[in-house]
Amino acid sequence: MTAEEPAALSLSLRPPEHRVSRKAIGHWTASAAIGWLVVIGVQAVVVATSDDPPSWLSVTLVLCCVLGPLHLLVMPQWRYRVHRWEVTAEAVYTQSGWLKQEWRIAPISRIQTVDIERGPLEQMFGLARITVTTASAAGPLRISGLDHDRAVALADELTRTTQAVRGDAT
Repeated sequence: MTAEEPAALSLSLRPPEHRVSRKAIGHWTASAAIGWLVVIGVQAVVVATSDDPPSWLSVTLVLCCVLGPLHLLVMPQWRYRVHRWEVTAEAVYTQSGWLKQEWRIAPISRIQTVDIERGPLEQMFGLARITVTTASAAGPLRISGLDHDRAVALADELTRTTQAVRGDAT
């Protein structure tokens, strides 16, 4: 056992401390609304322009018109309550999802890269997401819904912290 292994073994799964930005609720709502509008719009065009549209298409259109708004009311609030993150001197902790929830821990010594991403909608809402790439087979950790300035500061903090930790990030 090396001196680094006991520290890694002491990490435990626990709820992270920080919530994402409240602006994430609007971002998630707008993003989902775009998807629902496309689905409903395509179905409505087919129903309206067909001489004899299939009856199942009319049923799915009505279902989408009911489920879409319900999804837009529930999902963003639920995600906001679930999504959390925290960075300590030892690890990055994330909790995300809404129906399928995921908790992840990445030891600082395993971090290989830290990236900031901002899609067009995230830019409109002043948000960003951080991707922390590690040597894990489970893939990178993502912290979505961060205020842009907070994401930049967090990326800087993670970069400084990982440079100060001995290890090979593998």
